[in-house]
Amino acid sequence: MGQKLIIDTDPGVDDAFAIALAALSEDVELLGVTTVFGNVSLPDTTRNALRLLALCGRSDVPVGAGADRPLVHPQRSRATRIHGADGLSGRSSMLPEPTREAHRAGAVNLLAELLETADEPVTIAAIGPLTNIALLLATHPGAREHIDRIVIMGGGLNGGNSTPVAEFNIWSDPEAARRVLVAEDVPCVLVPLDLTLRCAVDSAWLAKLAAAGAVGSALTALTPDYVASYRKVLGFDGMAMHDAVAVAEAIRPGILRTEPFPIEIDCTSGPGRGATLVDRRPGLARDEAEGPVPAGTVHVAVDTDLDGLRAFVLDRLSLP
Repeated sequence: MGQKLIIDTDPGVDDAFAIALAALSEDVELLGVTTVFGNVSLPDTTRNALRLLALCGRSDVPVGAGADRPLVHPQRSRATRIHGADGLSGRSSMLPEPTREAHRAGAVNLLAELLETADEPVTIAAIGPLTNIALLLATHPGAREHIDRIVIMGGGLNGGNSTPVAEFNIWSDPEAARRVLVAEDVPCVLVPLDLTLRCAVDSAWLAKLAAAGAVGSALTALTPDYVASYRKVLGFDGMAMHDAVAVAEAIRPGILRTEPFPIEIDCTSGPGRGATLVDRRPGLARDEAEGPVPAGTVHVAVDTDLDGLRAFVLDRLSLP
């Protein structure tokens, strides 16, 4: 069937593009989608995920609602200023109504069930706060052997977007991020803000998507407020596809160039909270030829063929 994939998400405009990218890719077996608090509240992220799957004709994909708050401290703020009060620029009602309800087992149990019943290792694309994934690894330790790798959109090598040092997904639950990225021995790919901002698309790209078909038209209809918020960041009319970049790597391993680095997450209560500390000093990175990568070493995405990546996403989303 192709790449077995589960998406853990907090939709979110960029999450919407990421979910559609996986749902529409014929070489992907999308086993499930789990939702977490983040950009907006858990009821909103769950409803958005169900509606996006209905838009893509994929109501067969189960959706499990997960954590509605971080592991330890309350979430300091949501991203409604960027994504709108409903997470989709106030336009979620433009999407089809869900044709099914969220899975009764909830996100963590659904994740465990999907992993344990899969006949080969599964990739998890974690594109929201990492609370569900941390809970999965803590409560179902046997799940590790069923995970091929976890591709995570999060972190910033040279600063953040929620604070001067912290990126939103990591900042929303640093303790969970540390559990997944540092404390657990699970292969991870981190797709940071530094690269996803470079992969931003412009208004011409969005116009091509809008003209390509019903799904593309619906997705671009969700973007006006998001584009407006990124105008000051990017310096042009366009948007960052953050989460879709990570899902592209989950679908096509190697579309992003990665390097292994030791990593730490700041879980203190000071101004550094949520910072992703990637040790890029020469000589400390491990080469895969040296053997298994130890816990605390993460493959960080540092570069890609920007035009090739944009073309890949546009092609996958441009169904008639």
